[in-house]
Amino acid sequence: MDTPTEHQGNTDQIAYWNGPNGQRWTDRQAEQDVLLAPVSKALFDRAAARVGERIIDVGCGCGSTSLALVGQVAPSGFVLGIDISGPMLARARERAPKGASVDFVQADATDYPFDPESFDVLVSRFGVMFFAEPAVSFANLRRALRPSGRLAFACWREPKENPWMMAPLQAIYQHVPKLPPVGPEDPGPFAFASEERVNRILAGAGYKAIAMEPVALSLDIAVGRGLDAAVKAAMQIGPGSRALEGHPPETRAAAAKSVKEMLTPYVRGESVALPGSIWIVTARAS
Repeated sequence: MDTPTEHQGNTDQIAYWNGPNGQRWTDRQAEQDVLLAPVSKALFDRAAARVGERIIDVGCGCGSTSLALVGQVAPSGFVLGIDISGPMLARARERAPKGASVDFVQADATDYPFDPESFDVLVSRFGVMFFAEPAVSFANLRRALRPSGRLAFACWREPKENPWMMAPLQAIYQHVPKLPPVGPEDPGPFAFASEERVNRILAGAGYKAIAMEPVALSLDIAVGRGLDAAVKAAMQIGPGSRALEGHPPETRAAAAKSVKEMLTPYVRGESVALPGSIWIVTARAS
């Protein structure tokens, strides 16, 4: 496994994504690619990658977005996928076609020594909300962009706009204590939900022409595999998984029953689609 560069404030996140939770996300790579396909489409539409461009994919995970971007910039472009998770990057490298113009590096984007002014686009699908000092991280990333460079990333809007994630969690809370409260600016899935905060961070890091577009989604947490698959997904990833950590099988079984009851009204054939909402954030390096 690579040894990632590490900004001191991001130690907890590095431990999380290199432990059992990182492996769990890796094991669900195929399902997550299907679930998040609508997000990827919206993100790629706004990023508008062109043939020959050089792209940084921040928080590239198992490589799905990086490999899709390679197809857009080929044959003369290049994609650098950066992530802190060894298990996820191992999967990304396995999936990369031989000879593809892509490289994957295990590192913290906060202090990774990118070649200055050597990239055209900075892209991320949910990979930028976990920085301890996001203004520092984005400033480092901006230095890697050419003066004409641009940024496009997807982040979640506030929890109430994302029932696909929060409704199963409320069902699980019938059986386990609630997770410790997370501050609105603490690293986590909803750390960039605030327009004011995102604008403040990016402006402080030197970006210009910042824009945030809300995009409503319908996310099939069953990924076309039926109600039982939806229940499994709700309990294996995200806040539901964290809430259930350390609890005995009988508690998990009771929680699964409640999640199934909650999801049943959303069943349409083999799909179980719930509402979600993201921001697509765009900006320019100068």
